[in-house]
Amino acid sequence: MKKAGILNRHLSGALAELGHGHGVLVCDAGMPIPEGPRIVDLAFRAGVPSFAEVLDGLLAELVVEGATAATEVREANPAAASLLAGHFPGLALVPHERLKELSAGARLVVRTGEARPYANVLLRCGVFF
Repeated sequence: MKKAGILNRHLSGALAELGHGHGVLVCDAGMPIPEGPRIVDLAFRAGVPSFAEVLDGLLAELVVEGATAATEVREANPAAASLLAGHFPGLALVPHERLKELSAGARLVVRTGEARPYANVLLRCGVFF
């Protein structure tokens, strides 16, 4: 059994398959899931695991060169907006409908149990060298 890092075998395997430029949508329980990308649903119950917990775990495993979130997060979910701004100083903001369109191009969708609106971010993978 793996000793550290992400233990969920589906998520661990999906992360290992990602390459430069691939998209990863980390989303709340209410975000419409696009057809096409690989989906790892971590939602256990409302709020578990939280968006922050999942995002922190993913960022420990991934190199991220860019991130995009919905403009609406600033007003509708200040806690998520603050979290995202702290992790991604160059965070791109687009209307929520545009984020949903962009998410269709993601290679992986990671669904959290987050039950607050607009706790969603589309990550663009970078390289470690």
